[in-house]
Amino acid sequence: MGIRKKTWFTKLLVWRVKHISERQFIYFLSILVGFTSGVGAVILKNLTHTFQHLLELIQYYHQAFYFVFPIIGLILVYLVAKYIVRHKVSHGIPSTLFAISQNKGLIRKYQMFGSLLTAPLTVGFGGSVGLEGPTVATGAAISSNIARMLHVNQSQRNLLIGCAAAGALSSIFKAPIAAIIFAIEVFSLDLTIVSLLPLLLASISAIITSYFFFGDDILLPFKIEDAFELKDIPFYIVLGTVAGLTSIYFTKVYVQINNYFETIDSPIRRLIVGGIGLGILIYFIPPLYGEGFDVINSLVQGNPEKVLKNNIFQIDLANVWVIIILLAGLVLFKIIASALTFGAGGVGGIFAPSLFMGSIMGNCVAKIINNLGLFQLRVSESNFTLVGMAGLMAGVLHAPLTAIFLIAEVTGGYELFIPLMITAAISYSITKYGSPHSVYNMELAKRGDLITHDKDHAVLTLMDINKVIENNFAIVYPTMSLGDIVNKAVVTSNRNIFPVIDAKEKKLLGIILLDDIRSIMFNQKLYNNVFANDIMQMPPEVIEIDKDKTTQIMQKFQDSGAWNLPVIKKGKYIGFVSKSKLLTAYRRELINFTGS
Repeated sequence: MGIRKKTWFTKLLVWRVKHISERQFIYFLSILVGFTSGVGAVILKNLTHTFQHLLELIQYYHQAFYFVFPIIGLILVYLVAKYIVRHKVSHGIPSTLFAISQNKGLIRKYQMFGSLLTAPLTVGFGGSVGLEGPTVATGAAISSNIARMLHVNQSQRNLLIGCAAAGALSSIFKAPIAAIIFAIEVFSLDLTIVSLLPLLLASISAIITSYFFFGDDILLPFKIEDAFELKDIPFYIVLGTVAGLTSIYFTKVYVQINNYFETIDSPIRRLIVGGIGLGILIYFIPPLYGEGFDVINSLVQGNPEKVLKNNIFQIDLANVWVIIILLAGLVLFKIIASALTFGAGGVGGIFAPSLFMGSIMGNCVAKIINNLGLFQLRVSESNFTLVGMAGLMAGVLHAPLTAIFLIAEVTGGYELFIPLMITAAISYSITKYGSPHSVYNMELAKRGDLITHDKDHAVLTLMDINKVIENNFAIVYPTMSLGDIVNKAVVTSNRNIFPVIDAKEKKLLGIILLDDIRSIMFNQKLYNNVFANDIMQMPPEVIEIDKDKTTQIMQKFQDSGAWNLPVIKKGKYIGFVSKSKLLTAYRRELINFTGS
């Protein structure tokens, strides 16, 4: 039965090659990928909301459930990951970026359902993260495995992963243009006609799927009522500055808490520490529970009291400055709650927390301006709430264009394009200075594995240096005489360079060039008097395969002017890399990367 299936599938692939062009096939796959991303978003959203609605009935009876439910959710995530998925479920977008940069766009099969099972448990039980990252991860894993099954090459596989990301965002926010820009900005895809049309098809396919299942329901149901005025520009500059500083705070806190949890070896201990910390935070600050889109909508509609009425201390909300202080507290503690969720083993994304913090920050800035009584000027709190989301998203995600178009699309707020651009540009500039990499790609950048819009750098990042290592060099030992070197190395090798290796520890001690011995190699009187130790020299550079990235290796060739450099791994010699072979591999990778 298995053989017949394989034969049928092989015939289908052969028929496809004969009758459907490569470009048409990618168009078809992009539509399929958009559909699967849309379905993934539907499943994630429905499962999460099902858990939330069931638990709301219980939460109504006692505040203590705000402490209990997040811990229960994290325990369930741990059990599902260990006994059902049987793998660690990685965070959405960072794991997808890693797959592109290091695994040639290949994503393991369990990622197709890992996030579907764990993210709704995390968020549905109150984990303070979002569903966007898991939706992207699910769509990317499905698209990667479809591409592998259909024998699609690496560049097309990476494009389809970008299509999955566009489809996921398009489906969730019903913002197809912002979704395409997101795929280009975050995944560093080339903006060409070849890539743009598949992204467009995937985005359309996903949004149609979303409309089919959810109708006209959107996350931020709001229309702009207050028009933008030129006199407000200085205040939007202030908002952009505050957004930039808040973005740096977001990134620093996230990284520090993440680094702390990495020092804890036991997943059970991480669960206990993170779960209890998260439970305490949510118990005292209930608005931190879950994604927080209800909080955003309340602020946009001018109802901050609705957000803060459940505070455990029953603080009087009649004073506007009390409201401002409480809202500022939400901004400060949201990222702590999100980082604790991740640290405890929860699965989610930072997209929603950045929108949450941005909306509250914008609302706070507007309230402060309106209540300082300076020059009797007033600004629109709803507009500042919306623009604040764009400002923080531009800074945290390092995606200013995505931020501008997303807020404009989901709110129909194209009238706010100027303030959106001012705020996003300032926030991004400040954050880029204080934190050069977004939380998505910070770890990849640290290891030198980050793919950027710099095509040369991207190709070098994607190259596998192990494939160009040559080990057919005749080895010389330090105690070998000149006669042995000539008879056992020079005569038997067609190379003009010989590594000198410690016989016991296999460490590279130096190299001997044919030019070094050319003047004495025929003088037999020296055969027993001259030894490898006497004539070897240190190589101009050494490639450490477990440390050096391809970009660094290229730099070493350029700086040294050498045509061959020795390679070591953990101090031991393993071979040589030649410049000519490296350049040939680069050219081949460039062809794969560009698809031309």
